[in-house]
Amino acid sequence: MAILRLQEIINMSSEDRTKKLSELRTELARMKTMIHAGGAVENSTRVRELRKTIAQILTVENEVKLNLRATVKEATSDKKSKVKDSKEKQD
Repeated sequence: MAILRLQEIINMSSEDRTKKLSELRTELARMKTMIHAGGAVENSTRVRELRKTIAQILTVENEVKLNLRATVKEATSDKKSKVKDSKEKQD
């Protein structure tokens, strides 16, 4: 079973995603340490699930950042074009 569903990750706030990412990375490090030490791991597929969930969280975070950048870029380019248009009309 998945640790977090993709829709749950998308609906989280950025702060919540960051906290969850930190928790998952800590758990993954702990599990990897146990594996390398030769200890028996209760659920070996948990490592794969942790890695997958961490990747999904990072992907969503990057998409959000890119969308914000694109939105800001569009807004600034719209302002620039409006300024150009108003200057041309004055001439």
